[in-house]
Amino acid sequence: MKYITAKRAGFVSCHACGRVEPWQRSALDQQCGRCGATLHRRNPDSLMRVWALLISAALLYIPANLLPVMHTASLVGAEDDTIMSGVVYFWTSGDWPLAVIVFIASIMVPMLKLSVLVLLTITAQRRSKWRPDQRTKLYRIVERIGRWSMLDVFVVTLTVALVRFNSLAVITAGPGALAFGSVVILTMLASMQFDPRLIWDYVDERKDRKTTGIKP
Repeated sequence: MKYITAKRAGFVSCHACGRVEPWQRSALDQQCGRCGATLHRRNPDSLMRVWALLISAALLYIPANLLPVMHTASLVGAEDDTIMSGVVYFWTSGDWPLAVIVFIASIMVPMLKLSVLVLLTITAQRRSKWRPDQRTKLYRIVERIGRWSMLDVFVVTLTVALVRFNSLAVITAGPGALAFGSVVILTMLASMQFDPRLIWDYVDERKDRKTTGIKP
């Protein structure tokens, strides 16, 4: 069975309300007949915005893991803790389930999100036809994880409340917490700016060339 996309059929869908209308090539700013939003087949400059957000997130990911996320001051002294030192503390103190949660939510999840978004952006920019189904599923996974990205911030807050907490102590957030929160926000924005329809554009184009006999 041959599937025909809206783009190949000459239609465009509204990104705001979902209404599908015929694409008017002569119109400079075609608007949706239902909500009045400007129609566009693909998000303008989607890949450029994704790259800018990913590079910023990758640069902030380094200080987010190296700088202290909390400063603990008590009667016995003061101490700065990073995310990894919190994981080590939980593990050595016997709270290994909490250490695993902190490690997955604060280190593995952001790293995997960055890696998957970089892979999707590179393949879309190179017009790759490699495994479009799997790439679409990867994007859906990242999109669903993005809804739970604030779990990372919750983990930082939980670490601030529990790591080396004495009866008389003052705990304040460090610069690493700000960088970590920025990484979460930037990766969420990057996944929102990526247009998954770019994954299928080149695949459809190749199919059209095969059926029409046009050589690339």
